[in-house]
Order: sequence, then C-alpha cells, then structure tokens
Amino acid sequence: MTTRGLIDAHVHLAALPTESNGCWISPRMLKTPVARMVAWSLDLPLDDAQTANRRYLERLETEFAASESVEKAVLLAMDGVYDAQGRLDKDRTDFLISNDTLLETVASRPQFLAGVSINPFRRDALDELERCAERGAKLVKVLPNAQMFDPGDGRLLRFYRRLGELKLPLLSHIGYEFSLIGQDQSVGDPDRLIGALEEGATVIAAHGCSQGLFFVEKHFKTMLQMVRRYKNFYSDLSALTLPNRVGALIRISRRPELFERLVFGTDYPLPCFSYPAILGGGFQESRRATNRFDRQLRVFQSLGVKPQADLGALLAQ
Repeated sequence: MTTRGLIDAHVHLAALPTESNGCWISPRMLKTPVARMVAWSLDLPLDDAQTANRRYLERLETEFAASESVEKAVLLAMDGVYDAQGRLDKDRTDFLISNDTLLETVASRPQFLAGVSINPFRRDALDELERCAERGAKLVKVLPNAQMFDPGDGRLLRFYRRLGELKLPLLSHIGYEFSLIGQDQSVGDPDRLIGALEEGATVIAAHGCSQGLFFVEKHFKTMLQMVRRYKNFYSDLSALTLPNRVGALIRISRRPELFERLVFGTDYPLPCFSYPAILGGGFQESRRATNRFDRQLRVFQSLGVKPQADLGALLAQ
C-alpha cells in the first residue's frame, strides 16, 4: 500500500438547496437513478435538506478519514447553465453547488481543498474567478455537457488566459455525461481544450480522457497526442473503475509513458469497484479496502497504473 500523502483530484460536494446556501437541484434530477442511488447509499433524506446536507458531509469525512493513502482531496462545486446574456438559467440547470457553499465547507476542513466551478459564459466569469482565487480556490471545475457550453469557443480565450496567469488548473469533464443530464455530448471531447492549453492554462482532463461508452474509446489517440504536444496537459483517473469507463483504464495500464501526466481521483460519491483488479491478480486485496479511496488506488496498483503527476505542486503554483 502506498504511504499516505496522495491528493484526490475529484471529490464532489453535494447539497440540497436551503434558504441560504445558493444551491439548486431540479425535480427531474432528483428522479434520476444516480440521485436515487447516492441518496440510498448514504442514507440521505431527500425531503429534509438540512439533515441530508449534514449527513453527506459526515459520511464523506468518515470514509475519507479511514483512507490509509489519501491525505487531501479537492472538493468540487458545480456551476449552472447560463443564457445568452450570461444570466443563470434555472430552467435548464439540473444541479448547482455554489462556490460560497464550497468555500465555506473547506474553510473549516483542512483535508479538503477548494475546486470551484465557473461556467465561463456567465457574465461575471472573470470577476468570479478573481474572487474565488482570492478566497483560496485551488482549481476550477467545469462540466460542459451539463453546463451547456463549448470549451472550444474562441470567446473563452481570455478566461483561459487568466486561469494561466492565476496558475489555477482547469479540471474539465471528458466524454459522455450520465450522472447529470447531459445535453451536447460532443463538448466533452478533449480536443475542445486545446485553446485553454495554448493560452497557458494547466488542464486536467477528467476520467482518463475516456469516452464513457464502455469499450469505445475514441479519445485515447487524442490523449496520447495532447500529452506529447502540451506539457501543461494532465488527466485524472476518476471513475475509471466504473463499467462504462474501465476500457480506458486498461488502455492506460499498457502505456507507462502516460503515468507522469496522471493524477489520482475517485469521483466520490460514485462507487469504486474492485473487479478490474482481476486482470492484475489483486481482486481480493482491492475488495478488502474499507473505503473507496483505498479501493480505487489498490485497483490501479494491481494493474500497474501509477499516477505520478505531482498534483500538490500543480495546486500550489
């Protein structure tokens, strides 16, 4: 087992809306299988926001504290959808975790780092970026499929340039989006992030650049090309033990030249499965892990996958 000290780049904060937290979840999102699964697995009462929000953090803190390997985690907010005037469009937003709620949460929990979320098409995007940076944000997370924007749009270059100047990495979802209600799935293609890279931003492509459609991995060749071309391009390993993304994990295990650009991640609260470790003979050891953070790492170790990028250095630039 690796000694304690890893950083998990991909842990979600979840919260139901209250009068003061600025969060939002749509009725249709509450009915999705993922929302129901998370609520059931963590015993979250969907009709009692205060209790559910408190219990989610308690469950997260308890499981995280049990990890023998992961010392810190980037806790992620989730911005919404914005209209042509840059105003929040609640009718098209299914899930929103406000940056203020995130920043307040991590302020009293030193094991968690702030991964704020800023849709770059909101009219105050640059001001929000500055504000969050001043309050200690360590990276910016986007999910274009659900936030309904194209990360390759040329109008975003100024935003990316400022990310580079502030030395705040951009963590962007890659591939299809199933957990939230995705729209244009093509905006999850990794080559849409080339503009951000060329403007000097450090980019962390989520989920090992996997497509998320089981063994159809059309982005793997693009990932290899981007690693060769851009020194500021990285990828996290979150969600890669899920059945729809494990194909990418198997491909990555065969390309050790990628390891120096990989950072550890889970995608909590989604599950981390042990079954991929069968291919490396480490299934029983992975299965014995009492928490999903160590289980994810043991699966990677069994397959010989070594996330070697220094995430701590990237977040401390």
